[in-house]
Amino acid sequence: MEKPREDRRIDYIEFNVADIARSKAFYGKAFGWTFTDFGPDYCEFSDGHMKGGFDATGAVTLGGPLVVLYGADLANILGGVEAAGGDIVKPIFEFPGGRRFHFNDPDGYELAVWSES
Repeated sequence: MEKPREDRRIDYIEFNVADIARSKAFYGKAFGWTFTDFGPDYCEFSDGHMKGGFDATGAVTLGGPLVVLYGADLANILGGVEAAGGDIVKPIFEFPGGRRFHFNDPDGYELAVWSES
C-alpha cells in the first residue's frame, strides 16, 4: 500500500540548469543520486529520500532552486496564497504528471504547489 502524500508539505525541488548531463554527472558522482530522463530538457533526480528535477528550459538564477509543495486542492490553496499576500506568477497549468501554479512570497521567493491531474 502506497503512503498518501502529505498535504501542504515540501514535496519536490527543481533546479534550473544550463546542462543536464553536467548536472547529472556532478550530483551522481558527488552524492550518488539516481536519475530518470523526461526528454532532452528535463530530468528527475532521487536522493533516496526526496525527488527533484533538473530543468533546462528556464534561465539559471542565483536565487536558488524552485521549492515545490504538494497540495490536494490547488484552487483552494491558490486562494489561500493570494489571501496571505502572495503574488501568483504562473496560474494553474498542466504538466506531465499533474497541474501546478507558481507564486512569489512577500520576500520575492518563488515557490510552486502541485497536484495530480
